[in-house]
Amino acid sequence: MSEDYYKILGIKRGASDDEIQRAYREQARKYHPDLNPDDAKAKEKFQSVQRAYEVLNDPEQREMYDRFGSSFDKMGGAPGGGRPSGGAGGFPGGNIDLEEFLRDRFGGASGGAAGGTGGFADLFRQFSGGVGAGQAQSRQRVVNGRSLQHQLEVPFQTSIVGGDARITVQRQSGKSESIDVRVPAGIEDGKKIRLRGQGEPSPNGGNPGDILITVKVAPHPWFQRRGKNLELRVPITLKEAVAGASIDVPTPKGEISLKIPPSTSSGKKLRIKGFGVSTKEGDGDLYAEIQIVLPDELPSDVAAAIDRLEIGPDEPRSGLCW
Repeated sequence: MSEDYYKILGIKRGASDDEIQRAYREQARKYHPDLNPDDAKAKEKFQSVQRAYEVLNDPEQREMYDRFGSSFDKMGGAPGGGRPSGGAGGFPGGNIDLEEFLRDRFGGASGGAAGGTGGFADLFRQFSGGVGAGQAQSRQRVVNGRSLQHQLEVPFQTSIVGGDARITVQRQSGKSESIDVRVPAGIEDGKKIRLRGQGEPSPNGGNPGDILITVKVAPHPWFQRRGKNLELRVPITLKEAVAGASIDVPTPKGEISLKIPPSTSSGKKLRIKGFGVSTKEGDGDLYAEIQIVLPDELPSDVAAAIDRLEIGPDEPRSGLCW
């Protein structure tokens, strides 16, 4: 029986890559054999979930599955241009001319029924709704166009707030084509953008293929991403660390004023709520990591004042160990 991989994962056809991965994680946790040691049905369900994810998470296998169902791997041919093995009409043994096949089985050459003149071609047209044998075979051979793979590097800022980009695609015809791409806000490194219908055209009237773009996010000199949160290294002076200050810092939503409390140590992280990555689940936070920057040479009076400082009641390295 044909398996419905979308139903197994609990998603709709046309689900995005993110939806497929989220659904897989939920189903895998639910039916994992380690969490259901005495449940044979859970193990069987887990294997079905694994198989469904392996197919739907792979663009080429998913394309074949959408066309042929779960038995696509038993068919000959490759994604974008394959068809079941067994000849032109799906019969074993190679190409078969249907009119010749009927003639061999039922006798007669080109004569039709009593008083008729159409022969087996007319007979076939009666069964195929008025479509000739050659037209019906051509209709059976309609295939979709081939999907194309592409890689796109985007600036860190674009991956967070979204933006426009352009790719150049080399067609099978040898021509190059520039295509504009909309990069969605919040996309992560390694995720894919699908441009539906912009791949190679079908050779005989089928649907065109897609373009699958793997996104590579360029690093940022000051920001890092942790899930939907952002981390920002913020340099401050010794005076600002000791006495406290209000400083301007950049964020994806614009520049804001950040208050540095007095006696702030280097490495302390100050949370700025809601200024991280905007996602469907809500906005992440921005964590400003303080870095005290000392001058190459301290003034003599400052150096003397520091020399007079004594260690407080809590020795800073008291818990340091191997």
